Order: sequence, then C-alpha cells, then structure tokens
Amino acid sequence: MTNTMWKNYSYLFAGLRWSRWAWTTGISAAAAGVVVWFFSNTYFDLLKSALCMGYSIMLAITIAGNLRQKLIPREAAQMLGVVFGSGLGILVVGLVKNRDLLTMFTERLWGVTITTSMGIGFGCVFTAMLILREQRARALADLHKAESDRHQLEKQVMASRLQVMQAQVEPHFLFNTLANVQHLVQTDAQAASRMLDNLIRYLRIALPQMRETSSTLGREMDMAAAYLEIFKIRMGTRMSYEMHLPHALREECFPPMMLITLVENAIKHGIDPSVDAGEIVLSAEVKEGKLVVKVADTGEGFQPRKGGGVGLANIRERLATLYGKAARLQLEENQPRGVVATIEIPVKNDLLLAAAE
Repeated sequence: MTNTMWKNYSYLFAGLRWSRWAWTTGISAAAAGVVVWFFSNTYFDLLKSALCMGYSIMLAITIAGNLRQKLIPREAAQMLGVVFGSGLGILVVGLVKNRDLLTMFTERLWGVTITTSMGIGFGCVFTAMLILREQRARALADLHKAESDRHQLEKQVMASRLQVMQAQVEPHFLFNTLANVQHLVQTDAQAASRMLDNLIRYLRIALPQMRETSSTLGREMDMAAAYLEIFKIRMGTRMSYEMHLPHALREECFPPMMLITLVENAIKHGIDPSVDAGEIVLSAEVKEGKLVVKVADTGEGFQPRKGGGVGLANIRERLATLYGKAARLQLEENQPRGVVATIEIPVKNDLLLAAAE
C-alpha cells in the first residue's frame, strides 16, 4: 500500500536535488546572520528557526510547482506555496523548540508575525531565483531542440533531394545507351551484348538505392565500373580506366551517388571534349583518419563552362550536411593534364582507422 501511494505521488517531489537543499541551507544561514542583530536570540537559535522555515518553504514550492493543475500559472502556484510553507514552518519551529502553540499565537503573536513575514520575504527571493533558473534551463532546452529539429529537417531535405536525383537515373544516359545497343546489334552483336550486360549491372546497383540514404564504397565502385564499361564500349580506344580499391575498404560507408557524379563529370567535361585519348583512374585509401576517394582524369582540365558545377555544388552541400567541417570535396590539376577530384570523409570503421595508424 505504501509503495503504491509513493509511486502515485512521488512526482510531487521531483526536483529535490542536493543542490536545492544546499541553496536552502545557505539562504537560511544568511538570513539568520542578518536578523540576529535585531533580536536578543543567539545565532544558533535563529538558525534552527530559519532552517525549519526554509525547508518547509522549499518542500511547499516544490510540491506546488509539480501539481498537475491548470487553474493558475505554475509560477503563481509556487508563490502561494511560499505563503503556505511559511505558515507550516512556524508550526514546525514551535514543535522543534517544544513551545506551546496557543501561547505562540496569542502572547508571542508579534514575534510569530515577524518570523512569518521574514520567511515569506526570503522565500519569495528563493522562489524567484528558482523560477528564473528553471526558465533559463527551459529556454536553453527549447533552443537545443530547435537546433536539433533544424539539423534533422536539413537532413530530410537533403535525403529528398537525393531520392529525386536517384529517381532520375540519368534519362539521357539510359536512352543513349539503349540507342547504342540497338545500333550495335546490327554492327557488332558481341559489343551490344557486353553493353547490355553492363547496363543491367549498373541498373541493378543503382535502382535499389532510390529508397536508401547510405551505401558502401564497394557498391559505389561497382556501379562506377559498370558505368565506365558502357562508355568504354561507346568511345572505344578514346577512353580507358583503372580502379584501385583495397578489399578492406569495400564495406566502408560512403554517401550514395557522389562517386558516380565525379565519374560523369570526368567523362563529360574531361575525356569527351578532348581530341586525345584519355584515362580515368579511381582510387581509395585511408589517410590521417580520413577515407580519401579520388577520381583522376587526363582530359581537358579546368575549362570555363556555362551552367556547370551543379553536381559538384550538390556534393559539397551534402557533405556539409552529413559531416559538417569533417568532410570536403577538393579539385586540383592532374599531371600532365586533366583534373583530380577528391572526396574526404571521416572513417567510421574503428578497425580500419587503427590499422591505418
């Protein structure tokens, strides 16, 4: 029975931490030190009274603040708790000092009135401090929640953008590849078969990711390989490629569709416009606690282009949303010609990080 009652009403005492007891003790000791100069009592006698008043007021405002009522504001209920606690404190003082209660409220009424008034005064100060502290804590909690909600919303917006981008699956690339297959069927059936196999391989990897927001480096590399193989058949000897991916990095987390965007840029803006044959090299390594993924081409290099850079801007925005300042996309000149695009993100696999160090 006692345990059930405690469970039902224990919420009324929520917040009675050691810090609140310490504050009450300190304020009571200070109050006794202030009023001792105006009374003939000793300091310890007044301290006993102040502590009885202080603890009674503290319990009253705690219970008042936790009451599940909506008739008056919580702060007003706590102030009323100060008045109730002061009255309760006077009774506790009388019991502790073994005084006759009738005498207290008749012959010693003036002293009781002064003590009660002082209890209300100091109790209001303590309650005001408590209310301001709680309001500040709530304001900080609301601020943190708003900041957390903002970050969550940014991630959701970024995920929606990613899903839209993935749902497109490069219609021009798809239609052009199918047109190439149709042409090769009449001229080179073996090449048509290889292109169709690689297109199927590419779509098998790309399509399941439409509803996913995460991937692995191995999966992204496999998709890039199928994509490059299709263009290799299209472009013939004008394009070649290499891939260097350590087996230990295949299962490392990597944001989807970023690598394929860099590969597409390397072909579209590097290899395709060049009059010379070019090569694309994909590589990955762990360096200084970061997963470093590079796409290097030997194409045209940095050239002013109209309307370009949208894919790269999307990558930078997604990296900032996912990793903050811990990730980056960097572009630099390749030697003897071309561009090297590098993505650096934090390593999530602790074993890989330990092995790299």
